[in-house]
Amino acid sequence: MTLARWITQTLQENLQPTELTVTDESEKHHGHAGWREGGETHFRIHIVSEAFSGKSRIERHRLVNDTLKGAFDRGLHALAIQAKAPGE
Repeated sequence: MTLARWITQTLQENLQPTELTVTDESEKHHGHAGWREGGETHFRIHIVSEAFSGKSRIERHRLVNDTLKGAFDRGLHALAIQAKAPGE
């Protein structure tokens, strides 16, 4: 399973988002730290979930990062996160 698919599946299972976009931006970082041949090192996530209601931006990012800890163990280098509650 690709890392992008693993990230998508893990977020869907754990945070039940109403919206989710996972974008591999690795090629934009060619030659930078953490980049490797084949990509799947730098991702951008847009996620809307009830799990973020009442949480600060930092709490939301921590929740996503904790949920995706396994992705970092699999070679993820950088993650840009846009996390919102429904209606925001």
